[in-house]
Amino acid sequence: MGKIYDSLSERLRSFIAAQPVYFVGTAPNEGGHVNISPKGYADTFAVLGDTTVAYLDLDGSGVETIAHIRDNGRITIMFCAFTGPPNILRLYGTGRVVTPLDPEFPDLLKHFGPHPGVRSVIVVECDRISDSCGFSVPFMTFDQDRTLLDEWAGRKDIQQKRAYRAKNNRESIDGLPALAPAETDPVHQHS
Repeated sequence: MGKIYDSLSERLRSFIAAQPVYFVGTAPNEGGHVNISPKGYADTFAVLGDTTVAYLDLDGSGVETIAHIRDNGRITIMFCAFTGPPNILRLYGTGRVVTPLDPEFPDLLKHFGPHPGVRSVIVVECDRISDSCGFSVPFMTFDQDRTLLDEWAGRKDIQQKRAYRAKNNRESIDGLPALAPAETDPVHQHS
């Protein structure tokens, strides 16, 4: 059965590092839509400390996570074992959005692999770390990462990225503010 942990042990860190996909869940404070985002690219997630994690937020079709975190900070990250022994690990906590405008942004980028189209880094202070059985999670094999998101971002020049973010990343589907105009300027560097 499930267990609650005080910190991310080496065993939990190894489990996280072995998963090719993770899921991020957030919700607005009042009404609106709950959002769950699948995240690939194993090098976009980092354990920063015993109860602190971060992931690289890349350009995408929506900006729900940023809007919800700025609304209330609540976030849950889930890892599932699709191979090996069954396990589900959930990291519950409070997130914050670190954009290229923030002084700590360059240092955070050093924890991740190279990806174009970086919008922000989401840092999470975990207040609950727990696992559960995962007995019904199916076995699935990992072939490879899809490269489409990086390829898409790599084809955009600065003006195209700026226009895309201005159109798609300023507010959530429920109208919550997400990235401010200055924050939608593309990063001139890869992670």
